Amino acid sequence: MSKPRILIIDDEPGFTRLIKLVMKRYDIREENDPLRAFETALSFRPDLILLDVIMPDLDGGNLAAKFRSEALLKHVPIVFLTAVVSEREVGDTPKQIGGFPFLAKPVSPEALERCIEQYLQAE
Repeated sequence: MSKPRILIIDDEPGFTRLIKLVMKRYDIREENDPLRAFETALSFRPDLILLDVIMPDLDGGNLAAKFRSEALLKHVPIVFLTAVVSEREVGDTPKQIGGFPFLAKPVSPEALERCIEQYLQAE
């Protein structure tokens, strides 16, 4: 049985490498250049996309819209990762940005794993 494929798009290579090292039970592809992220997603065909919100040249919201406009990617769950809002700031309110769920950075490996499993099962 193949591992679930997760694409992490974040302009911080240290962050994506750390996630890849910690989450060994998944087939993780890192993309640190948001301008290449769409092509990477098309070729990798992820089961889930973890997407940074604020990146140079192309922000996460525009990239998510581009994914939704592509037939091969429009049903792939997207979870935003952001340092703009903290978990403490949102409290018990629904954790969504532009209709997409999000995790606040820094995120613990346990919280990330729970999120990944939740959205992989929702497919």
